[in-house]
Amino acid sequence: MMVEQIFKLAKGNEKAIEKVVFDENIHYLHMVFNQNEGLPEHFSNSNVYMTVIRGTLSIGLNEQEIHEYASGTLLKIPYQTKMDVKNLHTDTLELIVVKAPAPKN
Repeated sequence: MMVEQIFKLAKGNEKAIEKVVFDENIHYLHMVFNQNEGLPEHFSNSNVYMTVIRGTLSIGLNEQEIHEYASGTLLKIPYQTKMDVKNLHTDTLELIVVKAPAPKN
């Protein structure tokens, strides 16, 4: 019997929004977006830790203009922040998103 649980992330460039770990502690998501893809505008339902694995993230938070972040960047976004997440570039965007604590809803 193994102690650890193992989860696989999608590889490649196809659009993906994977709910990798959704438990009582955290929500851990893996996302891949091609140019002009992204998420519908929404409000964060927990503290959001967003890591740019590859590509360039274009993100509008609350009423700010869009800011861009390169791979190797981690953003900490507070609870109840309006988020507009997009890939406006030709390179594939890959993100790891951790929500902690796990949202109650």
